[in-house]
Amino acid sequence: MPSFDIVSEIDTHELSNAVDQANREISTRFDLKGSSSNFELDNKVVKVTADAGFQAKQLVDILRIKLVKRNIDAQSMDIGDVVPSGKIVHQNVVIREGIEQALAKKIVKLIKEAKFKVQTSIQGDKLRVTGKKRDELQSVMQMLKQSDLEWPLQYNNFRD
Repeated sequence: MPSFDIVSEIDTHELSNAVDQANREISTRFDLKGSSSNFELDNKVVKVTADAGFQAKQLVDILRIKLVKRNIDAQSMDIGDVVPSGKIVHQNVVIREGIEQALAKKIVKLIKEAKFKVQTSIQGDKLRVTGKKRDELQSVMQMLKQSDLEWPLQYNNFRD
C-alpha cells in the first residue's frame, strides 16, 4: 500500500549557517555598527541581543530573511517577548520542530472531513498517511498545502 509521512523538520546545519550570515550582516550594516547586537544559537533557540527594542525587531527581521534564503520556513519561528536587561535587551526566537499532538489531531480531522479514502496514524511527532491509490495520497498533500495550518510541513518517505 502506498504511504507517506507528514513531518516538520529543520536542517540544523542550515539553521547555524543562517545565524552566522545574520551575524555577518550585523557587522556590515551601517545602522548597527558599534552596537552590541548579535545572535547566539543554542539548541534551536536563537538569542537576539540588541541595544533597544526597535533594534531587536530589526534583528528578528534580518534573521527571518536569512532563514528563508536557507530554505527554512519562517513559520517555524516562535518569537518571544523583548526582555530588558540593563542597557541591552534580549529576545528569544525558538525554532519549532516536530508536529505537536494538537496539530496532529487537527490534520487528521481535516483529512477525515475531506472524505479521502486514506488512513492516518499519529506516530510520535509525525503522521503516517496510507491509502490504496497514489492519487489519493497526492490529493491529501495538495489539500494540506492549501490549508492554513501556520506550521511548516514536509512530506517524505513516499512509498509505492
